[in-house]
Amino acid sequence: MTSYEPPDPHGSQSPPPYGRNPYQPAPEQPSHTPPVLPPGRSRPRVGRRSGGLLVLAALLAGGLGGIAGAAVYLAVEDEPATAGPVTSTADTLGARATRAATIPNGSVPGVAASVLPSVVKINVATSRGAGSGSGVVLSSNGQILTNNHVVEAAIDGGLTVAFDDGNTSPASIVGTDPLTDLAVIQAEGVSGLDAARIGKSGDLTVGQEVVAVGSPFGLESTVTSGIVSALDRPVDTGGTPGAASAVIPAIQTDAAINPGNSGGPLVDAAGQVVGINTAIRTASTSAATGGSIGLGFAIPIDQARAIVAELSQGQPATHARIGVSVSDAVDDNAVVTGARVEEVTEGGAGEEAGLRVDDVVVRVEDDPISSSDDLVATVRSYRPDDTVTVAYLRDGDLETTAVVLDSDEGTPTS
Repeated sequence: MTSYEPPDPHGSQSPPPYGRNPYQPAPEQPSHTPPVLPPGRSRPRVGRRSGGLLVLAALLAGGLGGIAGAAVYLAVEDEPATAGPVTSTADTLGARATRAATIPNGSVPGVAASVLPSVVKINVATSRGAGSGSGVVLSSNGQILTNNHVVEAAIDGGLTVAFDDGNTSPASIVGTDPLTDLAVIQAEGVSGLDAARIGKSGDLTVGQEVVAVGSPFGLESTVTSGIVSALDRPVDTGGTPGAASAVIPAIQTDAAINPGNSGGPLVDAAGQVVGINTAIRTASTSAATGGSIGLGFAIPIDQARAIVAELSQGQPATHARIGVSVSDAVDDNAVVTGARVEEVTEGGAGEEAGLRVDDVVVRVEDDPISSSDDLVATVRSYRPDDTVTVAYLRDGDLETTAVVLDSDEGTPTS
């Protein structure tokens, strides 16, 4: 059975093996002094198997499994900041601007030219070494959206943002949400930045062209292109032990996403951000061979909007929840057919809506629920106080009920 694990973020100076659980003790590293970081610049239909009980706490808490014999889902890790002999030249930006003037809008080069100024490389110093990820500029004064797993292990003073024009700035964490793998950081002493244009992930269609931008393996300003290969794919980005399961209804793309792309944007042909790149599926647990195999995943920007609004104001992120525990419903042929209710929280949204133990949830609104993973990811795409129609099987009969989703009030484990 597939294991769902994040990689080991912020490891040693060489990439850590994929698949190692970062919440287990890491192998001892040689002692060293964290690198001195440069000074600042001046100026939000699914279906996978699940192995255990999931608790709908911000939705549902618990672990995830996968298709037997398949590869591993991994959160895209930050990469060593020293990623190879790649240098920038003084006239790069000027030459790029000259070329951009002749590039057709809607083409990949046109999208790249419009998005690159709003994408940053985030250099991270941790207690175990240095690494890097990517980020998206949200405001002209330096608020930046990235992944929680990019910045969560940073030591005090260990964040530096490198902008597209070559300038750098120290940064601090404004807020993080391990449940959705989102974080907002603030670059210090900056102004006049090019904020990214935000689109609507709800308008995406399978087969639509998209572009990923970021710093894979530390190679800043890297652009890759592909299509949306699936929508609402339940992916576990690897949450914090004891918290609710970090499952997102991801956008799946074959645009190459590699370690270091974490936190960078997935954009449409209009250059609008439709997702935040967060995870890959790899065919190997080896760092040397664990790169893109054409299965990358991004957090839908429609889901991210409300979380980012809370984080950017220094508030805890809130999430919807039903208040039931579920497991996979399996038929006589060992096929997972829905999410079976194992426990109903007293006073919760599920109890208020009339859900009972042994009900099998098969649909939420128009989204089929074929596993407990599906229910996690689907409910997570809604907000507290949203009303959703839930279809379920009870003693073989199909019934429906309206559920007014609860809020976890910023405490996913409650």
